[in-house]
Amino acid sequence: MSDSLPEPKSYSKQKTDLYPGQTKQVKQQKLSWQHLAIALVGGILIGLTPDPFGWWWLAWIALIPLWLLTQQVGIKSAAILGAIWGFAYHGMALFWITGVHPMDWLGVTWLASLAIAIAVWLFITVWGMAMPILWAIVMAGATQKLSPLRRIIIAAATLCALEWLWGQGPLFWSALGYTQSPHNLLILQMSRLSGQQAVTAAIVVINGLLAEAILPIFQTGIKVRFKYKSKLPTLLLRVRSLESGLRPTLKWHYLRLALFLFLFMALYGAQVMHSPHLTATNGQALQVGIVQGNISNPVKFSPQGTQISLDRYAQGYTQLARSGVEMVVTPEGALPFSYDRGIDGNLGNATLNKLDRAVLTKKVPIWLGAYGRADQPGSHPLDATNSLFLIDRNGAAVSRYNKVKLVPVGEYIPFKNILGGLINRLSPLEGEFVPGKSSQIVESPWGKIIIGICYESAFPTHFRAQAAAGGELIITASNNAHYAETMPAQHHAQDVARAVETDRWAVRATNTGYSGIVDPNGRTIWRSQINTFETHADVVYLRQTKTLYTRLGDWLTPLLVVVGVGIFGWERFKLRRGQ
Repeated sequence: MSDSLPEPKSYSKQKTDLYPGQTKQVKQQKLSWQHLAIALVGGILIGLTPDPFGWWWLAWIALIPLWLLTQQVGIKSAAILGAIWGFAYHGMALFWITGVHPMDWLGVTWLASLAIAIAVWLFITVWGMAMPILWAIVMAGATQKLSPLRRIIIAAATLCALEWLWGQGPLFWSALGYTQSPHNLLILQMSRLSGQQAVTAAIVVINGLLAEAILPIFQTGIKVRFKYKSKLPTLLLRVRSLESGLRPTLKWHYLRLALFLFLFMALYGAQVMHSPHLTATNGQALQVGIVQGNISNPVKFSPQGTQISLDRYAQGYTQLARSGVEMVVTPEGALPFSYDRGIDGNLGNATLNKLDRAVLTKKVPIWLGAYGRADQPGSHPLDATNSLFLIDRNGAAVSRYNKVKLVPVGEYIPFKNILGGLINRLSPLEGEFVPGKSSQIVESPWGKIIIGICYESAFPTHFRAQAAAGGELIITASNNAHYAETMPAQHHAQDVARAVETDRWAVRATNTGYSGIVDPNGRTIWRSQINTFETHADVVYLRQTKTLYTRLGDWLTPLLVVVGVGIFGWERFKLRRGQ
């Protein structure tokens, strides 16, 4: 492919005046290696925003390369560029999933384990990659002839709608909005207004304004070549002049508008975080304790795993009970067996274990992560629920939450009639987890509690629904023992965002880290170390406030979609009338 781009047509003064407005004539370019490289750079930039890097500020410029390219190429080329950008982003952000390898503790051979890890990573990367592909197609196919502001509205509406759609499905993690958590708390306060999509929309708008500021320069053609000096490659860009002799300039008003909007959002966040509202609206204080058991999966599921788990959590529970906490929280699957307790306040014929006896002695309620029986009609005898039980001071399970958002393949087999045989040959799973009802409301002696187990932290609507139903405190329980520091750090970031959206304190109990306490402004009050046994006691507060997002949900996305569809319909109407 040629390094040169087609020379632009000459512009008269009148056409130059129209340049920043509607682009009546767009000459599409053939896809070149320069286009591919530019898209890849943008994807890498956004891939550096979540942990382990945490360079959140790159999110505010990382969409610019793809934005500019979609205004220069056709739909097919745009889809390819979107795929490259998306593969770089989601592939980098989700690479931690390969930490499931090796799975020898599950009886999977080393080679099969590696194949599973790579296959899962590729699948979730491609699943996420579909969003920027569709976004790029819309940008190339529907916005090239629009004015910049209309293009920005459609861009924000499209990406917000795509993220909303993906959020309704079984796989969702790396939304654009999550790149700001937990490091950019000022902008994260925007999620109080319309959830995670408010942050996503803000990122798209700022990227769009910056892109539109330099689009006139970019549209005149850019020649890219590499020149080597002192053995270091230097990327040289040469912008051609227009044939008319006029050289396009930066559109400074878009730069000023981008700066104004960013500062406005930051000032809003600062006002929220530093107002006395937080202290004034805190309700009942609650002394909570967290036990981070730090029991690796190979140990937990070994023949001695049950006894080790009981000893470890009984030890942590006893330490915290002596310190005067009012309740203790344990991680997801703290006990690796079915916890046969009814929700009728009676122990029944259950055999008491070491942890049961500790509870009966110390009389402090405990949130216990364990497996429950799946009582749904048609469930397999080996099926279970991934549950969090509230055990009261008398040792009875008085409340129970069953995980709703299950992990595909890891906790259930998707498309079982088609894929069940293949997956069963690659996996040691004997049964599946059965999802709980999405309408669950968890009652406790302290009020209604918002519960999330592990993967559910990535689904804002799951927490918003419970907050709208009166939930006053967030408790999340996770395992995370498969992975190194990256995944637990990203998981912590997800819970920080959920705390801000709902204006709730969050208590995070994990097996190997990072456990933590987060306040309603997203500030991490305490975070554990990784791969350590820890107990921690702290004070949190019940809250009954309701953010705009809690009351109305994600109202911004449908509003943007309606406006975007209106713009598109109006342009089509004018086209038919020959205007």
